[in-house]
Amino acid sequence: MIVLENLRKDYGGKAALDGVSLAVRRGELFAYLGPNGAGKSTTIRILTGLTRLSGGRATVGGADIETAPLAAKRHCGVVMQHVNVDSDLTLWENLDIHGRLFGMSRADRTRRSEELLAYVGLDARADDLVGTLSGGMKRRLMIARALMHRPRVLFLDEPTVGLDAEIRRRIWGLIKTIQSEGTTVFLTTHYIEEAEFLADRVAFLDGGRLRALDTPQALIARVGAWALDHATEGGMTTEYFHDHEVAQRAALGCTDGLTLRRANLEDAFLSLTSKAVQA
Repeated sequence: MIVLENLRKDYGGKAALDGVSLAVRRGELFAYLGPNGAGKSTTIRILTGLTRLSGGRATVGGADIETAPLAAKRHCGVVMQHVNVDSDLTLWENLDIHGRLFGMSRADRTRRSEELLAYVGLDARADDLVGTLSGGMKRRLMIARALMHRPRVLFLDEPTVGLDAEIRRRIWGLIKTIQSEGTTVFLTTHYIEEAEFLADRVAFLDGGRLRALDTPQALIARVGAWALDHATEGGMTTEYFHDHEVAQRAALGCTDGLTLRRANLEDAFLSLTSKAVQA
């Protein structure tokens, strides 16, 4: 559904993306992780037609983003990290305007708006101004708007940033439901547990280059099943073990300031890139 071939983007002679190649399968939930400045948002901006590429090739739904940009855009729904719904309009009006931009008929806009507002649990607020909504409600409205024209690919750029844990998990459920209905989801996030829980596959991006790509479980297995954290005056160091008994024996020989736990996706990222996924 999404194909990148040696994708490049340069800003002032510096490569924001340096030859990234990957393919996202139809119906897959694909997480794209990396520290600030890794090139995540740049990739989404290129794929959704907001930024021109400097080199390479990319397609969305089989449409080339350079030679058939309108066809590619019709496949895309986009939820950016910053809230960009119109606070001076009602929820219904925000969806209706989006439908008009995509050439939807009045009857189809009405049916789709009713369907989507119910889908994201906001049907009772249809005639309220967006400015009266909470942050979590605005995020749900943004997802509804992105789905208005029935895109085949949904791009989510930090969709839960700034939300509390309860609201984040509610949106996780919504994202999984969207995927289960056949939509391909391309997700960027700084919440590492979000990617570990949601994604079928994960790509690690660092310095504009693809460092690793696999399932969350396979990436964690590269590091080891168990992590032994040592807290010292100089900071934190971590040892990784594939065998629990070996990890326990190592722990017995240590003093205070030690934690034995299961390894996670953040451990895999740190091990493979030597950088943290952080906001």
